[in-house]
Amino acid sequence: MSPKKETPGPPSEAALRARDRVRDFALALPEAVEEFPWEDDAVVKVRKKIFVFLGGDGGGHPLGVTLKLREPDLHEHALSFPGAAPAGYGLGRSGWVSVPLEEEGAPAAELLCEWAEESYRVIAPKRLVALLDSR
Repeated sequence: MSPKKETPGPPSEAALRARDRVRDFALALPEAVEEFPWEDDAVVKVRKKIFVFLGGDGGGHPLGVTLKLREPDLHEHALSFPGAAPAGYGLGRSGWVSVPLEEEGAPAAELLCEWAEESYRVIAPKRLVALLDSR
């Protein structure tokens, strides 16, 4: 007999606020747009390339964000948080890290925004990064 999989309950208010803050920050970056490629799962893209996976807030999966952190110190720091892991589907090999927002000791929204900017800098064309730097 296999163990029953628990369906996560509704996300906590703190996790939703952190996710919303990352979403708002990411959408304020040059040419960033939000899309919903899988039902209610949101992503933020620049020039048709995803730089933040926001997931959904419907309670079907634990709330979290996934970002591309190529710089080794940032990558290791992100992985040091409870529940953080290399992203699935082979994305982890390219520097993508999944960070749960509902774990005790989850990173602060401010730090998540810094990581979202780093992910943007890795994905965005150099011209847009230069535009960001000129702000």
